[in-house]
Amino acid sequence: MGLHVDYFASLNSPWTHLGAARLEAMVERHGATLRIYPVDFGTIFPASGGLPLPKRSPQRQAYRMQELERWRDHLGIPIHLKPRAHPANEGFAASCVIAVRETLGDGPALALAHRLLKALWEEDQDSGERTVIEALIREVGLDAAAVMALGSEDRWAEQRGQDTQAALARGVFGAPSYVVGAEIFWGQDRLEFLERRLARG
Repeated sequence: MGLHVDYFASLNSPWTHLGAARLEAMVERHGATLRIYPVDFGTIFPASGGLPLPKRSPQRQAYRMQELERWRDHLGIPIHLKPRAHPANEGFAASCVIAVRETLGDGPALALAHRLLKALWEEDQDSGERTVIEALIREVGLDAAAVMALGSEDRWAEQRGQDTQAALARGVFGAPSYVVGAEIFWGQDRLEFLERRLARG
């Protein structure tokens, strides 16, 4: 039986998007299981000594853009370096992903989260806008009206808060983080190391 990966993701993160397809393929290849947690990095960053993007130094912001361009070209994933809606308001979208995870399962939740990321980074859509979210839910084969209604329930925002505190307790500080037991693999550029861990079983 394969290992289990807890996947702490930001629905605003280009790095989460750049690793999404490779992560899905890797988990399938090694017979692992995967559960997504779209946690609140607005809470995690200050609690772990990090800074949100607008507060980072000009040097760090400039280097981030260089790295995004490098990885875009290296992976052949046609992202917009500066999407118009970034950062999108991810609260409701995250609640929908969590609601799907808890009621329909990990696979549909992962599909929705990754579709939201693609909409923001490749299609320049506002993934925080409710009409966009509704259309994307439909695209991944779910009942849009039901998921939208479910996602509006307060319990999922509360669950996100609990998931965020659990992430901090496990040592998570950046997105994406792939966690196997006590081992954290931070960033899509660490997927090779995650694959080695999954291969060891």
